[in-house]
Parts: sequence; structure tokens; C-alpha cells
Amino acid sequence: MQVNWCSNKDCLGLRKRVCGLHQTWKWLHQTPALHEYLISASSVAADTATAPKSTSQLRLLHRLGATSTTTEITRLYSANNDNNNVTATTPSPTSATSTTKAGNKLQSKRINLAAVADADIKKSVFISQSHDIFTNLALEDWLYKNFDFGNHHVLLLWANDPCVVIGRHQNPFTEANVSKLMERGITLARRNSGGGAVYHDRGNLNCTFFTPRERYNRKYNLNIVTRALFREWAIKSEINDRDDIVIKNKKISGTAAKLGRPNAYHHCTILASANKLHLGESLVKEPVNYISRATASVPSPIRNLVDVNRCVNVPQLLSAVGYEYLRTAATALEDGGSIQTMKQRGFQLINPTDKWFPGIEELRKNYSSWDWVIGKTPKFTVEKDLELKDDDRGMKLKLSVDVVAGLMANISIQLPQNDQLVPVVTPLQGQAYNEQNLNGIIDALKMVSTSNVQQAMNGSI
Repeated sequence: MQVNWCSNKDCLGLRKRVCGLHQTWKWLHQTPALHEYLISASSVAADTATAPKSTSQLRLLHRLGATSTTTEITRLYSANNDNNNVTATTPSPTSATSTTKAGNKLQSKRINLAAVADADIKKSVFISQSHDIFTNLALEDWLYKNFDFGNHHVLLLWANDPCVVIGRHQNPFTEANVSKLMERGITLARRNSGGGAVYHDRGNLNCTFFTPRERYNRKYNLNIVTRALFREWAIKSEINDRDDIVIKNKKISGTAAKLGRPNAYHHCTILASANKLHLGESLVKEPVNYISRATASVPSPIRNLVDVNRCVNVPQLLSAVGYEYLRTAATALEDGGSIQTMKQRGFQLINPTDKWFPGIEELRKNYSSWDWVIGKTPKFTVEKDLELKDDDRGMKLKLSVDVVAGLMANISIQLPQNDQLVPVVTPLQGQAYNEQNLNGIIDALKMVSTSNVQQAMNGSI
């Protein structure tokens, strides 16, 4: 009996979907770690406090050499286990000394990268089992500072619970309303790379491509993503001049990087089914004038992949991007298919705890600290125009707050067409700046009479 496929869109879409699932099923059996992840992703939340139990996890532990219980030093192995490196661990995001020591020791043990053939470079896809933004940032930083990527490239795939992540040199208050984020239970985090502010949730997949600095290639990485989208769902996307991935001029992926010695990484987001309402609300700042030299984000219209193809979901997106990475040559966009894939180290589930990566808990502690998230903010000034009203007249003035290292250093008021600044006496001076404290100062000033302000300007009180 012959079956005729109908030609309408729904039937063609079903046929393509069935073929795609058949292909996915074939190679899933070759990657048991990913198969285990896909089965459990929809129902089992990550528990980062639990020691690794699966055989794939234990294999990865052996490869990394992270079986030692000490947090003083960690012995790391390269891809072929013949180039051992001993590096100091427990560095902080703000500690240049620890980073320099680790980098110097890695550099001293580096192989001659030019002598390594493309075919000799192995590739792995690491899947973080944590959905905590600070843990995943710590994992990213740990690999960057401690791993030898000379003949072993790594793609780290991770997703977070709702959070807003700003670039290293950004001002969180010019990117979002920090107080409202806290009220909604949305975490604020600062990463160690540049770039703009982004919103993450479980509908957003993050990709971090690790290589030696000499092999850093952002276009290669972005093309891995665009090719994966086309191969899996026939979604056509483009890379624009800002290295964003767009579909019909709407952004589905932003990008940032950390370039050091000897290692580098490039990471990007992929919007699959993120909550666009929360995304929009989270990236709205307080209506005041911020004077800051911090890096500002460039607003862009965004699109979820599920709006283009309703079959898109994060677990399948993860597998599509990971498989595209493994089947592609290490330094050129050459498709090696299943033969190339079978030569690689495949998918590995990662449990980012001290038992796996000694020192990572200290890294997480630093990434989640107030000193890093808020205190790292470049100096800025907040200005707000106010109008005081008495029974007979009103007065316009300007509130000015200087913020240094996240603390309100100077609080003053100024009349229009007057350069004189009058200090405001308040117990909030020297306290942490946030929108709630700013509004507390504004509310207090509105209760002051215009005559008292005028007397203060004249120096009589």
C-alpha cells in the first residue's frame, strides 16, 4: 500500500518533524549523557549540592582530574591526558593575583598550538545541571581560569532561573529597576565579560564557547548556532554587524566575550521561549537622570524562536546546538557529520560543586556578593527635578546624589539657574543606593517648606 504525503503546510511540517525526530533518535543512542538529560529535563530540577552519581559524570571527573578532596590545588588533564597542569584554585572575580598565577601556570605548560592539527583537537559539550546564575557564572570562570583548551575545545550549555545579568562594566540602575527586581524575586547578577544587560529564564539557552586565545573565533561560534537552527527546524537566521543573531531584524541572540591569556571564551544567549513580559518589565529603569560613564546597553526588538516555529523547546535546542558543534571541525566550518561526531568526547552532564571543581563555591560566593554585583558599579550621579508646593507659592529644585562604589556619598539640592549646591542632611548618606532609598529622600524633601529651603540656600540655617 502506498502512502501519499499531502502538500499542505501542516502535513509538510509533520513530515519534516517526524524525519527530524528520527535523526535525533539515532544519534541520541550514541550520546547517553544527553539522552539522560533530555529524559529528565522536563521533570527533574538540578540539585547542585548532590554529588555526581551517573557513569558519564564519573567519566568526566576522571578526565578533569578533579577527584582530589583538597581545595588547595587541582590537577587538570588535557584532552589526551598527557599534558598535566597544576594550578592554584579558589580565585575571586575581582582577584587579579589568583587569576595571574593560574594563567601563568597554564601558559608555562601550554603545547605549541600551531603544531596541533584540527583533527587532533577533541571537542566536548558540557551541560550544567545547575539553574543558579551565580553557580553557572562561577563554573564558566573556573573553566576559563583552570582548564587547558590547547587540544580540547569545550561548549558549555546552561540555563538559569529568572535573572537579569549585566556586563562587567555596567551600571545596574541604568539597565533595570533593581528594587523592583528584588520584589519580584528576579536575581541581579554581574558577569565577568563585557556587553549589555540580558534577561534569563528557563526559556533561554546560554552557550559558552571555550578555546585558547589564539583560536578565538566569534563568527565560527555564531554560525554553529545558525546552522543548528536551520538543520533542526529550517529556521533561517542572520548574523548582523553587532554579532547578534536576528530573524527578520528581530534579535534572538546577544553576544559577549572574555579574552585573556592563555584562554578565551565567547558566550551568547538564545531566546527560545523566554517570558517576554518579564523580560520587558525587568529592563525598565527608574525615571530619573543618570549621569554615568558605564557601558550602556543598546535596546533591540527581540523575538522568541517559538514565535517562528512552535515546535522549538529548550531541551531540543540544546541537543541541536550541541550536535552541530560536535559534527563541525574544530577550527573551520566544515561539516563532518556523524563520522566527525563519533571522534569527539560527546555530551557530559556537569555538577558544578566543590567536589567536581575545587574552589568553585568560593567563586560563587564572590559572584553573589554585594561588593561584586553593586559595589563594582562605576561612579555615577543621579539627578531628579522636584517641585515643592506651599499654600501660596511653589519652588522648583534639583536633587543630586553622587554614588561611589554603590554608596550614596554626597546628597544635595540645587535651585534652577543657580550653581550653589546645598547638602541634604539625612541618615541615608553613606548607605547603599537603590530606588527605594532614593524615593525615601524625595518623599522627605517634598515635606520641606519652600521658606526653609530658601533659608538654607541663603546660608541662614
